[in-house]
Amino acid sequence: MERRHFLKLGATGAVGLTVTAGNLWWAERAQAAELPPSTALHALSPDAALQTLMAGNQRFVQHQPQYPDQSQARVQEVAQAQYPFATILSCADSRVPAELIFDQGIGDIFDVRIAGNIATPEAIGSIEYAVVLLGTPLLMVLGHERCGAVTAAVQNKSLPGEISTFVQAIQPAVERVKDQPGDAVDNAVIANVQYQIEKLKRSPLLSERLQSGKFNIVGGRYDLDTGRVTLTS
Repeated sequence: MERRHFLKLGATGAVGLTVTAGNLWWAERAQAAELPPSTALHALSPDAALQTLMAGNQRFVQHQPQYPDQSQARVQEVAQAQYPFATILSCADSRVPAELIFDQGIGDIFDVRIAGNIATPEAIGSIEYAVVLLGTPLLMVLGHERCGAVTAAVQNKSLPGEISTFVQAIQPAVERVKDQPGDAVDNAVIANVQYQIEKLKRSPLLSERLQSGKFNIVGGRYDLDTGRVTLTS
């Protein structure tokens, strides 16, 4: 489904929306998404978007950041509309800030952060918004070394409050690799990335964009010790 076609369909009820006060927010965001892109990054292919991310990570690892798109002029440029070239589903861990580790700036990355980088319904909806309405050509699901959420899932201990919910969401990935040799947590980190990608691909909206060839989903693992991102799928 093309983004422009999706927006037109929305006005005629194809996605069950009517012009009411309740969906005014959606209509305003859709209008903003249709403004002409102001940066070349928005028009990148999925492969080029991935190369841009990985080149930024290389700069970060080598301590040669360029700090792009962080000026006051950039703030004004994207004040009315956004054109992120990548969406990243990553862990809420304070040590894994996407814009820093990929050396990007304001408006470049649509961040979806949640403990364990899990694809909850809310996370999937946020990603669908970025992909379908904002047109981001790339989605990366990014796990990281020594992830606390994955560690909790591997240990499978009783946890207080709502903490257990994201542990339960990771358990299927843990089961897949529980008999594999090597570090149990690191094996589960990588398995969890793949498991969450599988869940995302079951989204009809994301699946349709994948089939168009204008969008791709990849997995990555962030190394806390080196700052390097390695592609896992």
